[in-house]
Amino acid sequence: MATIKSFKALRPKPEIAEKVSSVPYDVVNREEAKKLAEGNPISFLHVIRPEIDLPADIDPYDDAVYNKARENFLKLVNENILIGDNEKAIYLYRLTMGDHSQIGIAACYSVDEYDRGIIKRHELTRKDKEDDRLKHMLTLSAHTGPVLLAFKSNKEINNLLNKSIKNAPLYDFTAEDNVRHTLWRITDDDPFVEVFNGLPALYIADGHHRAAGASRVKKEMIKRLRKINGDEEFNYFLAVAFPDNQLKIYPYNRYIKELNGISTEDFLEKVRGIFKVVDNGMVEPDRKGIISMYLNGKWYELHIPENYYDHNDPVKSLDLSVFQEKVLEPILGIVDQKKDTRIDFVGGPNSSGRLKVLVDNEGGVAFAFYPVSINELMAIADAGKIMPPKSTWFAPKLRSGLLVHRF
Repeated sequence: MATIKSFKALRPKPEIAEKVSSVPYDVVNREEAKKLAEGNPISFLHVIRPEIDLPADIDPYDDAVYNKARENFLKLVNENILIGDNEKAIYLYRLTMGDHSQIGIAACYSVDEYDRGIIKRHELTRKDKEDDRLKHMLTLSAHTGPVLLAFKSNKEINNLLNKSIKNAPLYDFTAEDNVRHTLWRITDDDPFVEVFNGLPALYIADGHHRAAGASRVKKEMIKRLRKINGDEEFNYFLAVAFPDNQLKIYPYNRYIKELNGISTEDFLEKVRGIFKVVDNGMVEPDRKGIISMYLNGKWYELHIPENYYDHNDPVKSLDLSVFQEKVLEPILGIVDQKKDTRIDFVGGPNSSGRLKVLVDNEGGVAFAFYPVSINELMAIADAGKIMPPKSTWFAPKLRSGLLVHRF
């Protein structure tokens, strides 16, 4: 069973929602965030990337950064840029990018169900990034960015969604990245609560560190209060759950800065000994089982033999896992993708073009993959296993600052 809970959202007035809302904290670096927020003092980037308002050399984990986040957050509240709903509600959130559209349920989801594995993970988290989210949440007493969840498509929920979006929306605007964001406020949440109770599981698609941070917030608040009744707001975290068949996954590609001391000719020869290699290949694979490689100004197709997969293990049946086992470790000497500085990750729409620019300008080699499917992700989560680092890029992205959950 999955639990959803309505809440009194803190949110911008409709007429300034577009100006307040921002990209998530973890898809831009400091310089990019500063540029996006330039000339816009009410951008939510001042809350989720507050280092843009501090000296450039400040440690992003310095106490001053979190204190600045709180200062900026309270300024938006005190100036009525963000206003609190008087009545609890859930929200329907539709994202439209080109001809793709997806609609999910924005609400509070159970930390306890995350801890017990009803809300399932597929990614390892890093303690330093967990610490960052924990400190940010505790300093603001708020969840400022939603986790992206998925559930197996359900006819009852789909019918509820289609019925509920017939009314006028609360927000409807197109952001600077040409993604349209439309939200409806739903005060009668009982039908959604009831049908979610019948779902056996939810799956984290994006936002593992936010979910892990919310879990640690709960533990910290219990330490501070010692006694709780279980219904306090910190027992829940902000998320938007989408039907699995609506989510769009893009590949997370790899750029390798240097060839481990091997010449391009020798490297290509080693690769030919592992895969069937097609010269003048596709820039982006059109199906599972093909990896596109850009080397020395040319695209190649690497065709994976069927016997390289272990179909008894959902992780070992991924192209990325075969790549790790056959190329990264034995040829390039990259064992830990998270720690090795020779590898960069380039994800999202049209990322193969960025790979080409990197190799042309900096040398090395790049690899483009066919996207992991949502079914593969769920199978791995159901098995209690972990995907390779940076396996999925979900787009379009949810905006931060449209809905804030205080605890």
